[in-house]
Amino acid sequence: MAALKRDFSAPTLQLLTPEGELRPTPEAEAFLPIVDALPDAELEQFYRDMAISRRVDIAGANLQRQGQLALWVPSHGQEAAQVGSARAARPQDHIFPSYREHIVGMIRGLDPVKILGLLRGATLGGWDPAENGNFHLYTLVLASQTLHATGYAMGLAFDGATATGHPETDAAVLVYFGDGSTSQGDASEALVFASSYQTPQVFFVQNNQWAISVPVERQSRSPIALRGGGFGMPGVRIDGNDVLISYAVSRQALEDARSGEGPSFIEAVTYRMGAHTTADDPTKYRTQDEVDLWTRRDPITRYRAWLAGRGASDAFFTEVDEQAQDVASDVRRRALEMPAPTREVIFEHVYAEPHPLMREQYAWLDAFERSLDGGVA
Repeated sequence: MAALKRDFSAPTLQLLTPEGELRPTPEAEAFLPIVDALPDAELEQFYRDMAISRRVDIAGANLQRQGQLALWVPSHGQEAAQVGSARAARPQDHIFPSYREHIVGMIRGLDPVKILGLLRGATLGGWDPAENGNFHLYTLVLASQTLHATGYAMGLAFDGATATGHPETDAAVLVYFGDGSTSQGDASEALVFASSYQTPQVFFVQNNQWAISVPVERQSRSPIALRGGGFGMPGVRIDGNDVLISYAVSRQALEDARSGEGPSFIEAVTYRMGAHTTADDPTKYRTQDEVDLWTRRDPITRYRAWLAGRGASDAFFTEVDEQAQDVASDVRRRALEMPAPTREVIFEHVYAEPHPLMREQYAWLDAFERSLDGGVA
Protein backbone atom coordinates (compact mmCIF):
# COMPACT_ATOMS: atom_id res chain seq x y z
CA MET A 1 0.00 0.00 0.00
CA ALA A 2 1.38 3.40 -0.97
CA ALA A 3 2.00 5.84 1.87
CA LEU A 4 0.13 9.11 1.87
CA LYS A 5 2.18 12.09 0.76
CA ARG A 6 3.55 14.05 3.71
CA ASP A 7 5.67 16.62 1.89
CA PHE A 8 4.45 20.06 2.90
CA SER A 9 6.35 23.06 1.58
CA ALA A 10 5.80 26.63 0.48
CA PRO A 11 8.23 29.02 -1.20
CA THR A 12 9.44 32.03 0.77
CA LEU A 13 9.17 35.18 -1.32
CA GLN A 14 12.15 37.52 -1.04
CA LEU A 15 13.39 40.60 -2.90
CA LEU A 16 16.39 41.57 -0.76
CA THR A 17 18.97 39.01 0.30
CA PRO A 18 20.39 39.19 3.85
CA GLU A 19 23.42 40.92 2.30
CA GLY A 20 21.23 43.69 0.93
CA GLU A 21 21.26 42.66 -2.72
CA LEU A 22 18.15 42.95 -4.86
CA ARG A 23 17.78 39.38 -6.11
CA PRO A 24 14.13 38.37 -6.26
CA THR A 25 13.22 34.74 -5.81
CA PRO A 26 11.24 33.38 -8.77
CA GLU A 27 7.92 33.72 -6.97
CA ALA A 28 8.74 37.31 -5.94
CA GLU A 29 9.46 38.56 -9.46
CA ALA A 30 5.83 39.53 -10.02
CA PHE A 31 5.96 41.96 -7.08
CA LEU A 32 9.06 43.83 -8.25
CA PRO A 33 7.10 46.45 -10.28
CA ILE A 34 5.34 47.56 -7.09
CA VAL A 35 8.71 48.39 -5.53
CA ASP A 36 10.10 49.89 -8.74
CA ALA A 37 7.24 52.40 -8.73
CA LEU A 38 8.15 53.76 -5.29
CA PRO A 39 9.92 57.16 -5.19
CA ASP A 40 13.17 57.52 -3.27
CA ALA A 41 11.46 59.43 -0.48
CA GLU A 42 9.17 56.50 0.32
CA LEU A 43 12.01 54.00 0.14
CA GLU A 44 13.98 56.15 2.58
CA GLN A 45 10.93 56.42 4.85
CA PHE A 46 11.00 52.66 5.32
CA TYR A 47 14.49 52.93 6.77
CA ARG A 48 13.52 55.90 8.91
CA ASP A 49 10.58 53.99 10.34
CA MET A 50 12.66 50.94 11.17
CA ALA A 51 15.44 52.96 12.78
CA ILE A 52 12.95 54.86 14.96
CA SER A 53 11.24 51.61 15.90
CA ARG A 54 14.53 50.09 17.05
CA ARG A 55 15.44 53.08 19.22
CA VAL A 56 11.99 53.35 20.81
CA ASP A 57 12.12 49.63 21.50
CA ILE A 58 15.43 50.00 23.32
CA ALA A 59 14.07 52.93 25.31
CA GLY A 60 11.00 50.93 26.34
CA ALA A 61 13.08 47.97 27.48
CA ASN A 62 15.39 50.24 29.49
CA LEU A 63 12.45 51.94 31.19
CA GLN A 64 11.08 48.58 32.27
CA ARG A 65 14.43 47.44 33.63
CA GLN A 66 14.63 50.68 35.59
CA GLY A 67 11.25 50.03 37.20
CA GLN A 68 9.35 52.66 35.22
CA LEU A 69 7.14 50.23 33.28
CA ALA A 70 5.37 47.13 34.50
CA LEU A 71 6.16 45.38 31.23
CA TRP A 72 7.66 45.97 27.81
CA VAL A 73 6.96 43.97 24.65
CA PRO A 74 10.02 44.05 22.36
CA SER A 75 9.77 44.28 18.58
CA HIS A 76 13.51 44.12 17.86
CA GLY A 77 14.02 42.06 14.71
CA GLN A 78 10.48 42.38 13.39
CA GLU A 79 10.75 45.93 12.06
CA ALA A 80 10.67 45.05 8.35
CA ALA A 81 7.54 42.92 8.60
CA GLN A 82 5.72 45.67 10.49
CA VAL A 83 6.92 48.71 8.55
CA GLY A 84 6.39 47.18 5.11
CA SER A 85 2.85 46.02 5.84
CA ALA A 86 1.86 49.20 7.68
CA ARG A 87 3.09 51.44 4.88
CA ALA A 88 1.05 49.38 2.42
CA ALA A 89 -2.21 50.34 4.13
CA ARG A 90 -4.31 53.35 3.10
CA PRO A 91 -5.61 55.96 5.58
CA GLN A 92 -9.16 54.55 5.44
CA ASP A 93 -8.01 51.03 6.32
CA HIS A 94 -8.42 49.64 9.82
CA ILE A 95 -5.52 48.02 11.69
CA PHE A 96 -6.02 45.48 14.46
CA PRO A 97 -2.73 44.83 16.32
CA SER A 98 -1.77 42.30 18.93
CA TYR A 99 0.61 43.94 21.42
CA ARG A 100 3.96 44.21 19.62
CA GLU A 101 3.16 46.52 16.70
CA HIS A 102 4.52 49.74 18.17
CA ILE A 103 5.87 51.19 14.91
CA VAL A 104 2.63 50.31 13.10
CA GLY A 105 0.77 52.51 15.55
CA MET A 106 3.30 55.30 15.13
CA ILE A 107 2.97 55.13 11.35
CA ARG A 108 -0.79 55.50 11.76
CA GLY A 109 -0.30 58.59 13.91
CA LEU A 110 -0.30 57.13 17.42
CA ASP A 111 1.87 58.87 20.01
CA PRO A 112 4.15 56.09 21.33
CA VAL A 113 3.86 57.53 24.82
CA LYS A 114 0.30 56.18 24.85
CA ILE A 115 1.75 52.68 24.47
CA LEU A 116 4.14 53.31 27.34
CA GLY A 117 1.29 54.72 29.40
CA LEU A 118 -0.63 51.50 28.89
CA LEU A 119 2.35 49.40 29.99
CA ARG A 120 3.11 51.80 32.84
CA GLY A 121 -0.40 51.45 34.23
CA ALA A 122 -1.15 55.14 33.74
CA THR A 123 -4.16 54.46 31.50
CA LEU A 124 -6.78 51.74 31.42
CA GLY A 125 -7.76 52.08 27.80
CA GLY A 126 -4.95 53.34 25.62
CA TRP A 127 -6.35 55.42 22.75
CA ASP A 128 -9.29 56.16 20.49
CA PRO A 129 -8.76 54.41 17.13
CA ALA A 130 -10.74 57.10 15.29
CA GLU A 131 -8.20 59.68 16.42
CA ASN A 132 -5.16 57.53 15.63
CA GLY A 133 -5.41 56.43 12.03
CA ASN A 134 -7.91 53.62 12.68
CA PHE A 135 -5.26 51.82 14.73
CA HIS A 136 -7.28 49.74 17.18
CA LEU A 137 -6.37 48.84 20.74
CA TYR A 138 -3.74 46.35 21.80
CA THR A 139 -5.07 42.91 22.66
CA LEU A 140 -3.32 40.73 25.21
CA VAL A 141 -5.80 37.85 24.82
CA LEU A 142 -4.12 35.87 22.07
CA ALA A 143 -5.87 35.85 18.67
CA SER A 144 -9.01 37.57 19.95
CA GLN A 145 -8.17 40.50 17.68
CA THR A 146 -8.61 38.23 14.65
CA LEU A 147 -12.29 37.92 15.55
CA HIS A 148 -12.59 41.66 16.15
CA ALA A 149 -10.98 42.33 12.78
CA THR A 150 -13.15 39.85 10.93
CA GLY A 151 -16.30 41.24 12.48
CA TYR A 152 -15.26 44.76 11.53
CA ALA A 153 -14.45 43.64 7.98
CA MET A 154 -17.88 42.01 7.71
CA GLY A 155 -19.36 45.32 8.82
CA LEU A 156 -17.47 47.22 6.12
CA ALA A 157 -18.95 44.89 3.53
CA PHE A 158 -22.47 45.13 4.96
CA ASP A 159 -22.22 48.93 5.00
CA GLY A 160 -21.00 49.14 1.41
CA ALA A 161 -17.75 50.77 2.54
CA THR A 162 -15.60 48.58 0.31
CA ALA A 163 -15.47 47.14 -3.21
CA THR A 164 -17.28 50.13 -4.73
CA GLY A 165 -14.58 50.82 -7.30
CA HIS A 166 -13.32 53.92 -5.50
CA PRO A 167 -9.78 53.17 -4.22
CA GLU A 168 -9.58 56.43 -2.29
CA THR A 169 -12.50 55.48 -0.06
CA ASP A 170 -12.83 51.68 -0.24
CA ALA A 171 -11.55 50.26 3.05
CA ALA A 172 -9.88 47.03 4.12
CA VAL A 173 -8.82 45.49 7.41
CA LEU A 174 -5.32 44.37 8.35
CA VAL A 175 -4.90 42.17 11.43
CA TYR A 176 -1.61 41.18 13.05
CA PHE A 177 -1.04 38.04 15.09
CA GLY A 178 1.81 35.68 15.87
CA ASP A 179 2.73 32.10 15.07
CA GLY A 180 1.61 30.95 18.51
CA SER A 181 -1.76 32.64 18.10
CA THR A 182 -2.49 30.55 15.01
CA SER A 183 -3.05 27.64 17.41
CA GLN A 184 -5.86 29.46 19.16
CA GLY A 185 -9.43 28.58 18.30
CA ASP A 186 -10.28 32.25 17.82
CA ALA A 187 -7.92 32.43 14.84
CA SER A 188 -9.56 29.47 13.13
CA GLU A 189 -13.04 30.86 13.74
CA ALA A 190 -11.99 34.21 12.30
CA LEU A 191 -10.58 32.53 9.20
CA VAL A 192 -13.79 30.53 8.71
CA PHE A 193 -16.01 33.62 8.86
CA ALA A 194 -13.62 35.69 6.75
CA SER A 195 -13.65 33.08 4.01
CA SER A 196 -17.39 32.43 4.23
CA TYR A 197 -18.24 36.12 4.01
CA GLN A 198 -15.33 37.01 1.71
CA THR A 199 -14.31 39.87 3.96
CA PRO A 200 -12.05 42.72 2.78
CA GLN A 201 -9.24 41.58 5.05
CA VAL A 202 -5.58 40.58 5.31
CA PHE A 203 -4.39 38.19 8.01
CA PHE A 204 -0.73 39.03 8.73
CA VAL A 205 1.11 36.43 10.80
CA GLN A 206 4.48 37.44 12.19
CA ASN A 207 6.18 34.08 12.56
CA ASN A 208 8.97 35.07 14.93
CA GLN A 209 9.81 31.41 15.59
CA TRP A 210 8.78 31.30 19.24
CA ALA A 211 5.44 31.38 21.08
CA ILE A 212 7.11 32.44 24.32
CA SER A 213 9.14 29.22 24.83
CA VAL A 214 7.33 26.96 22.35
CA PRO A 215 9.09 26.67 18.95
CA VAL A 216 7.12 27.15 15.77
CA GLU A 217 7.77 23.60 14.59
CA ARG A 218 5.66 22.40 17.51
CA GLN A 219 2.90 24.85 16.58
CA SER A 220 2.79 23.81 12.93
CA ARG A 221 4.21 20.82 11.06
CA SER A 222 3.95 22.70 7.78
CA PRO A 223 4.48 26.33 6.74
CA ILE A 224 1.83 28.45 8.41
CA ALA A 225 1.06 30.12 5.08
CA LEU A 226 -0.53 26.88 3.88
CA ARG A 227 -3.38 27.42 6.33
CA GLY A 228 -4.73 30.15 4.08
CA GLY A 229 -5.54 27.64 1.36
CA GLY A 230 -7.14 25.35 3.90
CA PHE A 231 -9.66 28.08 4.65
CA GLY A 232 -10.19 29.01 1.01
CA MET A 233 -8.01 32.09 0.70
CA PRO A 234 -4.58 32.79 -0.83
CA GLY A 235 -1.68 32.07 1.50
CA VAL A 236 1.73 33.63 0.90
CA ARG A 237 4.99 33.10 2.77
CA ILE A 238 7.44 36.01 2.72
CA ASP A 239 10.82 36.84 4.18
CA GLY A 240 9.68 38.97 7.10
CA ASN A 241 13.09 40.61 7.39
CA ASP A 242 12.78 42.04 3.88
CA VAL A 243 10.83 45.30 4.10
CA LEU A 244 10.38 45.49 0.32
CA ILE A 245 8.60 42.16 -0.06
CA SER A 246 6.58 42.88 3.07
CA TYR A 247 5.36 46.10 1.49
CA ALA A 248 4.73 44.69 -1.97
CA VAL A 249 2.80 41.58 -0.95
CA SER A 250 0.80 43.45 1.70
CA ARG A 251 -0.10 46.18 -0.76
CA GLN A 252 -1.34 43.67 -3.33
CA ALA A 253 -3.32 41.75 -0.72
CA LEU A 254 -4.94 44.93 0.59
CA GLU A 255 -5.81 46.10 -2.92
CA ASP A 256 -7.40 42.73 -3.61
CA ALA A 257 -9.39 43.05 -0.39
CA ARG A 258 -10.66 46.53 -1.25
CA SER A 259 -11.66 45.47 -4.74
CA GLY A 260 -13.87 42.62 -3.51
CA GLU A 261 -11.48 39.71 -4.02
CA GLY A 262 -11.85 38.56 -0.42
CA PRO A 263 -9.32 37.85 2.34
CA SER A 264 -5.67 36.85 2.11
CA PHE A 265 -3.21 35.23 4.51
CA ILE A 266 0.43 36.33 4.80
CA GLU A 267 3.09 34.56 6.86
CA ALA A 268 6.09 36.80 7.48
CA VAL A 269 9.04 34.67 8.55
CA THR A 270 11.05 36.76 10.99
CA TYR A 271 12.68 36.46 14.40
CA ARG A 272 12.10 37.87 17.85
CA MET A 273 15.61 38.97 18.77
CA GLY A 274 14.72 39.81 22.35
CA ALA A 275 12.48 38.27 24.95
CA HIS A 276 8.79 37.57 24.41
CA THR A 277 8.27 40.30 26.99
CA THR A 278 10.57 41.64 29.67
CA ALA A 279 9.05 39.02 31.99
CA ASP A 280 10.70 36.31 29.91
CA ASP A 281 14.27 34.92 29.77
CA PRO A 282 14.86 33.50 26.26
CA THR A 283 18.26 32.07 27.19
CA LYS A 284 16.36 29.30 28.97
CA TYR A 285 14.98 27.82 25.75
CA ARG A 286 17.00 28.91 22.72
CA THR A 287 20.67 28.81 21.75
CA GLN A 288 23.11 31.61 21.09
CA ASP A 289 23.92 30.04 17.72
CA GLU A 290 20.30 30.54 16.69
CA VAL A 291 20.37 34.17 17.80
CA ASP A 292 23.65 34.73 15.93
CA LEU A 293 22.15 33.25 12.76
CA TRP A 294 19.24 35.67 12.82
CA THR A 295 21.47 38.59 13.78
CA ARG A 296 23.15 38.15 10.40
CA ARG A 297 19.70 38.52 8.82
CA ASP A 298 18.95 41.81 10.59
CA PRO A 299 16.29 43.72 8.63
CA ILE A 300 17.77 47.18 9.23
CA THR A 301 21.34 46.23 8.33
CA ARG A 302 20.08 44.53 5.18
CA TYR A 303 18.03 47.49 4.03
CA ARG A 304 20.70 50.02 4.88
CA ALA A 305 23.17 48.12 2.68
CA TRP A 306 20.72 48.20 -0.22
CA LEU A 307 19.98 51.92 0.15
CA ALA A 308 23.68 52.72 0.38
CA GLY A 309 24.34 50.67 -2.73
CA ARG A 310 21.81 52.68 -4.70
CA GLY A 311 23.26 56.02 -3.60
CA ALA A 312 21.89 56.99 -0.18
CA SER A 313 24.43 59.28 1.49
CA ASP A 314 26.18 58.97 4.83
CA ALA A 315 24.52 62.27 5.74
CA PHE A 316 21.09 60.64 5.31
CA PHE A 317 21.90 57.78 7.64
CA THR A 318 23.41 60.14 10.20
CA GLU A 319 20.32 62.36 10.11
CA VAL A 320 18.01 59.36 10.55
CA ASP A 321 20.04 57.98 13.43
CA GLU A 322 19.93 61.37 15.16
CA GLN A 323 16.19 61.65 14.61
CA ALA A 324 15.63 58.15 15.99
CA GLN A 325 17.62 58.99 19.10
CA ASP A 326 15.72 62.25 19.53
CA VAL A 327 12.37 60.47 19.26
CA ALA A 328 13.42 57.83 21.78
CA SER A 329 14.72 60.46 24.20
CA ASP A 330 11.51 62.45 23.92
CA VAL A 331 9.40 59.33 24.48
CA ARG A 332 11.44 58.46 27.56
CA ARG A 333 11.18 61.97 28.99
CA ARG A 334 7.42 62.22 28.53
CA ALA A 335 6.85 58.72 29.86
CA LEU A 336 8.66 59.61 33.08
CA GLU A 337 6.54 62.75 33.39
CA MET A 338 3.24 60.89 33.18
CA PRO A 339 1.23 61.34 36.38
CA ALA A 340 -0.04 58.32 38.25
CA PRO A 341 -3.78 57.76 37.80
CA THR A 342 -6.08 58.72 40.66
CA ARG A 343 -8.16 56.15 42.53
CA GLU A 344 -11.34 57.34 40.90
CA VAL A 345 -10.31 56.33 37.41
CA ILE A 346 -10.98 52.59 37.82
CA PHE A 347 -14.61 53.34 38.65
CA GLU A 348 -15.22 55.66 35.71
CA HIS A 349 -17.09 54.39 32.65
CA VAL A 350 -18.08 51.09 34.26
CA TYR A 351 -21.66 52.27 33.79
CA ALA A 352 -22.92 54.83 31.33
CA GLU A 353 -24.43 56.84 34.18
CA PRO A 354 -23.32 57.36 37.81
CA HIS A 355 -24.12 54.24 39.79
CA PRO A 356 -24.52 53.79 43.56
CA LEU A 357 -22.54 50.54 43.54
CA MET A 358 -19.52 52.33 42.09
CA ARG A 359 -19.80 55.10 44.69
CA GLU A 360 -19.96 52.49 47.43
CA GLN A 361 -16.92 50.62 46.12
CA TYR A 362 -14.91 53.79 45.70
CA ALA A 363 -15.70 54.87 49.25
CA TRP A 364 -14.50 51.50 50.55
CA LEU A 365 -11.27 51.64 48.52
CA ASP A 366 -10.58 55.22 49.52
CA ALA A 367 -11.01 54.39 53.21
CA PHE A 368 -8.81 51.31 52.86
CA GLU A 369 -6.01 53.21 51.09
CA ARG A 370 -6.15 56.00 53.68
CA SER A 371 -5.79 53.45 56.45
CA LEU A 372 -2.52 52.30 54.91
CA ASP A 373 -0.92 55.67 54.35
CA GLY A 374 -1.82 57.38 57.59
CA GLY A 375 -4.91 59.13 56.32
CA VAL A 376 -3.26 60.89 53.35
CA ALA A 377 -5.31 60.74 50.15
